[in-house]
Amino acid sequence: MDKHQQQLSLAKSSGQSCKEWIFRDVPSDITIQVNGGTFALHKFPLVSRSGRMRKLVSEHRDSDISKVELMNLPGGVESFELAAKFCYGINFEITSLNVAQLCCVSDYLEMTEEFSEDNLGSCAEEYLESIVCKNLQMCVEVLQQCENLLPLADELKIVGRCIDAIASKACAEQIASSFSRLEYSSSDRLHMNRQAKCKGDWWIEDLSVIRIDFYQRLIIAMKCRGVRPESIGASLLNYAQKELTKKVDSVSTTHERMVVETIISLLPVEKLVVPISFLFGLLRSAVMLDCTIACRLDLERRIGSQLDIATIDDLLIPSFRHGYETLFDVDTIHRILVNFSQQDDCVDDMDDVSIFESDSLHSPSQSALLEVSKLVDNYLAEIAPDANLKLAQFMAIAEALPAHARTIHDGLYRAIDIYLKTHQDIQDADKKKLCKLIDFQKLSQEVGAHAAQNERLPLQSMIQVLYFEQLRLRNALCCSYADDDHRSVRHHQPWQICSGVLGSAMSPRDNYASLRRENRELKLELSRIRMRLNDLEREQIYMKRNMAKSHSHKFMSSFSKIGKLRIFRQRSPRGSSSPSRQSDRTDSKVIERTCASVQ
Repeated sequence: MDKHQQQLSLAKSSGQSCKEWIFRDVPSDITIQVNGGTFALHKFPLVSRSGRMRKLVSEHRDSDISKVELMNLPGGVESFELAAKFCYGINFEITSLNVAQLCCVSDYLEMTEEFSEDNLGSCAEEYLESIVCKNLQMCVEVLQQCENLLPLADELKIVGRCIDAIASKACAEQIASSFSRLEYSSSDRLHMNRQAKCKGDWWIEDLSVIRIDFYQRLIIAMKCRGVRPESIGASLLNYAQKELTKKVDSVSTTHERMVVETIISLLPVEKLVVPISFLFGLLRSAVMLDCTIACRLDLERRIGSQLDIATIDDLLIPSFRHGYETLFDVDTIHRILVNFSQQDDCVDDMDDVSIFESDSLHSPSQSALLEVSKLVDNYLAEIAPDANLKLAQFMAIAEALPAHARTIHDGLYRAIDIYLKTHQDIQDADKKKLCKLIDFQKLSQEVGAHAAQNERLPLQSMIQVLYFEQLRLRNALCCSYADDDHRSVRHHQPWQICSGVLGSAMSPRDNYASLRRENRELKLELSRIRMRLNDLEREQIYMKRNMAKSHSHKFMSSFSKIGKLRIFRQRSPRGSSSPSRQSDRTDSKVIERTCASVQ
């Protein structure tokens, strides 16, 4: 039964029931037709309350009008019956389910205070302001009733007042919930308990029944009043799940497209307020429903800013567009990766920080880059078996991340190997171009052993694998014998520092420890040399003294000046130490200073 038939049946029942509340002893003098329904009524009650009916009767006073048709009366038969009852003084209850109709029909019939005191319009307005706007659920019910009363309900600001009331109520509930979670800590400091469940978002479920244009205005009003982004995100998620899972006919594609585009435009600008799986779900719907390009680009930018928390299932977006050859939408994922990489580049341009500060709050951390690189490698492995996947598309995905994002190339090698296995007709030049993406030095030992025997790789790549495997084996042997040969090597080459491949294989901490150990050994060797030099100086002094005693007088006279100087130098006061003892004391001081410097 359609809406017109429902109104006809309602009109018949109203025509039968109106006989119960109209004056039975006074015959009717006017017939009112509303949307196919007929009401036999009296002029006087209608004219006394309705300005529109008074004008119609006065205009046809000469012809004695007996039949009036009210076109486009808001609310139809049901609304007019309530207005007629009010004119006849029949009591009825004003509720949230009919107050919007009463406001509209009173405006249509001009049932205002100008024509009668306490008229229908003022009664409905009072109920709307004092009762409905104080209750969130009643405001939602009024908004549902306004869907069939547009545009008059919007012109009378019924919709706007209900939206403002809901937004204010939600904000108040949020503030009250925040205060309820405040508690004192052990140090008598007031803090908010984050683990306590937030009870201020109970209204989220109630808003899922509002039509999309009202819902859009409501969310904008909530943002203006400072409702938490997490609450808005939860409401958007709930509304999308309810609205997009309805079982409707194929004609609703336009409505679904409008819902998706509206929800995307209402997403909070803050990150992590909605699950990333929800963003990917919206992106799938946007691609399937052929939403606007701006809408999809906005989603791709949002996803790119938090791509490190995505999963491989999120990235596998099927190709919904006609004529698209691949199984999955590779171009969309490539744009998301470009957004992620450009975000990193923009931060590098804006903040002049060193590479050691890559974990700062202003740029994606190294852990985020590592997670995205693993995600991309797994995605490449999933799409590689697609026979329609072009080499340029595969390489574009692999090269979308910066070079420092991958610390291990095992996943990239696995994806390339799957691609080569599926696309066996690929040319050698393309194979070389594809394998240049792999840094064979960053392959693990097991993967390197597999690559060395992989006949699908170009010969040049296999040679590189064998070369790096040989270097790895030599480094392992050098590291195993380094401790045994350390002292002998230092004895023959005390200033030689390990460098080259062995040095690059060591970690920074091990390299620093090795340099400290070499420094200690060099200092010890220097102290030995100093002690040996002191011994040689002592021996020289003793030798010169013995030579002075054993030589002849002639020899002494030829060096009389030197001899005198020697004699005067060797003389000392009583109690002074001998030259040998003084030399020994000097040698001991030198040794003590040398040992102290070594320590």
